[in-house]
Amino acid sequence: MATPTAGVAAAVADAHRREWAFVLAATVRVTRDLDVAEECVQEAFAAALTDWATGGVPARPGAWLTTAARRRALNVLRHAGVERRHLPLLVEDRVDGGVAPSLVDDAHGYPDDRLRLVATCCHPALDRPAQVALTLRLVCGLTTPEVARAFLVPTATMAARITRAKKKIAVARIPYRVPPPAELPERVDAVLAVVHLLFTTGHTAPAGEELVRRDLVERSVELARMLRRLLPHDPAVAGLLALLLLTDARRETRTGPDGRLLLLEEQDRARWDRPAIAEGVALVREALRGRPPSRYALQAAIAAVHAESPSWDDTDWAEIVALYGVLTQVWPSPVVALNRAVAVGFARGAAAGLAALDELAGEPQLAGYGYLPAARADLLRRLGRVGEAREAYGEALLLTENAAERAFLDARLRALG
Repeated sequence: MATPTAGVAAAVADAHRREWAFVLAATVRVTRDLDVAEECVQEAFAAALTDWATGGVPARPGAWLTTAARRRALNVLRHAGVERRHLPLLVEDRVDGGVAPSLVDDAHGYPDDRLRLVATCCHPALDRPAQVALTLRLVCGLTTPEVARAFLVPTATMAARITRAKKKIAVARIPYRVPPPAELPERVDAVLAVVHLLFTTGHTAPAGEELVRRDLVERSVELARMLRRLLPHDPAVAGLLALLLLTDARRETRTGPDGRLLLLEEQDRARWDRPAIAEGVALVREALRGRPPSRYALQAAIAAVHAESPSWDDTDWAEIVALYGVLTQVWPSPVVALNRAVAVGFARGAAAGLAALDELAGEPQLAGYGYLPAARADLLRRLGRVGEAREAYGEALLLTENAAERAFLDARLRALG
């Protein structure tokens, strides 16, 4: 058996990031069982480590992996025999009536299999947390700990949630299909939440050496554009796409040449993606016409204030605080309250920001959230309360796993002496 080289291991890792959703979605069509499909896909990736070491990395890794996974799936079906007939399986509804032409794969003539998988995971028979968690796990290939961090819950809790969701899909005989546009609105909120969480996970990776996981960011933008084509008049969809574009427009300036994290005030705004900003601002205007405005429209409006400000000093913090106030009413969330407190610190001074932040000290959902002590440390630093700031930076470091963010926090801590 050939030992995989570093190059082969890197190729398999890259294929996992880029091709997981395609391979799994295609394999589910064979197995009609999520667990079996996932096992077959995992075996295909494991086989790639040895097979590619011998025969070289294929020109089309995704096609190789899909073929390998589907072959394993067919073998499972053959060996399952009679027993499988008595198990609850996904129903493949072959009628995808009303699917928008833009969602059809030109080469194969059927709707994007990833969209089948998203629609199945976001079925109304599942509750919202299960919909989002399952889609992040299956469609996006995130590990269970990564999904747990996105939800601010323990890994064991998330593992149990995902397992229950899979069982419910099988028992409820949920169809594996893209719903026609007339049925999509009832699921759109869950799908948007999936795409948004995917983006935030990629925008600032929960762990690892790099600040950004470009593959997740690009996948989320692609899915948002897909939804925009399917639901062109939905203001929430417009708001989400706007939010992603405006936030990602700063991607190339978020770290320096040495990999150091750069705050918004340090970034070279001349290097921001102006076409993306222009598209995002136009979408914000459209999205804000919805009544009440969606949380995505309001978040995008906040991002637009930053994007259109010519410099850090020109930022309209009063408008940002006001927008966060509306967002808090539309979408009450401790993370939104934290972000509002930070904005208050810039609009009204560090003491006012710290007072708003300290109101969140007992919020259980923020107990393991590293950005709370990090924000508190910065406000304390600005107030000259060095000892307390040092302690807060230490707490933030304990709760932070991303290398770029840890390096930033460590530098701030050392600068305090």
